[in-house]
Amino acid sequence: QSDLLFCFVISPGYICEIYNKEEMASVQDIGLSAAINLMSAFAFLFAFAMLRLQPVNDRVYFPKWYLKGIRGSPTRSRGIMTRFVNLDWTTYVKFLNWMPAALKMPEPELIEHAGLDSAVYIRIYLLGLKMFVPITLLAFGVLVPVNWTGETLAKIDDLTFSNVDKLSISNVPPGSPRFWAHLTMTYVFSMWTCYTLYMEYKTVANMRLRHLASESRRPDQLTVLVRNVPPDPDESVNER
Repeated sequence: QSDLLFCFVISPGYICEIYNKEEMASVQDIGLSAAINLMSAFAFLFAFAMLRLQPVNDRVYFPKWYLKGIRGSPTRSRGIMTRFVNLDWTTYVKFLNWMPAALKMPEPELIEHAGLDSAVYIRIYLLGLKMFVPITLLAFGVLVPVNWTGETLAKIDDLTFSNVDKLSISNVPPGSPRFWAHLTMTYVFSMWTCYTLYMEYKTVANMRLRHLASESRRPDQLTVLVRNVPPDPDESVNER
């Protein structure tokens, strides 16, 4: 028996490769990958929260407040050390208090407070929930039972697999009608994804138009075309 077993099923267009005498994915592998991603996410969040508290980064994190004159530079009239490092320990205790306030803030107030980009950034996270929560429920309700009861992996000799592998499509027998469930769910997932993206893009486009219409006109919002500029023999084209 060959160490490599190829399964080709032409009807559903499914091609699988199962390596005999090889250990497939395990719960420990998935858990390790999830732990690394979670630790990285918390590390970046912690770094962001710490850096925004430092006086030297104040203009970077609060530029809109400076433009409106609401906030002044904290580095003025301070010592050399306090110009760069925040020594107030009480601010570090509540360094994540801004997150609940930002999530509870009404969208128009958030746009006025932090700008349109911040509102769209939060909507991206909400879009992820709208898109993937229904997909996850359908996958666990339809595809997981279909794959789990396939029993293909158990019939292959000298193959080491875990319960996680039984959840995948590799546990479905070649040519099985069970592939219709995968095909149907592929169309359902694709249509739901396209629908949510279309509705979100439409909402964001309308938000941008309303935001631009509500602002006072500025020179940087306009484009002026100047033609037939008379040549100057003492200046180059770039200087003109």
